[in-house]
Amino acid sequence: MDIIATYPILSYFFIFFARIMDVSLDVFRILLLARGYAIPAAVIGFFEICIYIVALGTVMAGGLNDFRRILVYAAGFAAGNFVGSYIENRMAVGFVVIQMFPYPDHAEELIGRLRQSNYGVTVLKGEGRSGAREILVITAKRKDQPHIMKIMNEVASDTFFNISDVRSLHGGVFPNK
Repeated sequence: MDIIATYPILSYFFIFFARIMDVSLDVFRILLLARGYAIPAAVIGFFEICIYIVALGTVMAGGLNDFRRILVYAAGFAAGNFVGSYIENRMAVGFVVIQMFPYPDHAEELIGRLRQSNYGVTVLKGEGRSGAREILVITAKRKDQPHIMKIMNEVASDTFFNISDVRSLHGGVFPNK
């Protein structure tokens, strides 16, 4: 930290990048907690708070009269939210449930293509505004979601669907890769 005292401009870079790191870890930690991964979230939280304290201490060491440090601190926070979200999406931790409501003339082909790709598809009978529908329920790894959506768009791009995160599950059919 002596180098930061010697070269004050480095404090701005340090604060900015430290905030990106700690907020990115925070975003990832919260998403892990929401998905039931308490122990990895606790470990990440330890490192997150260590970085946070050092970054905040660097801002406070300059006194609250150095408005640039405050702006850099805030900019690092904003950038950290973006970076954390990007990293979490790339890692695609956890599972999702996708419910699809295809038009009847596309349902069988969609079911076949999904099952051919080794995705477990549960078919339920439903009734919508325009009549009978088959509701497809697919529980899959988040990293498989883009492939499932690609299949749906190839077969029936006008299909209504919704996607929900899964907190926990037991059993099921998942493709081996």
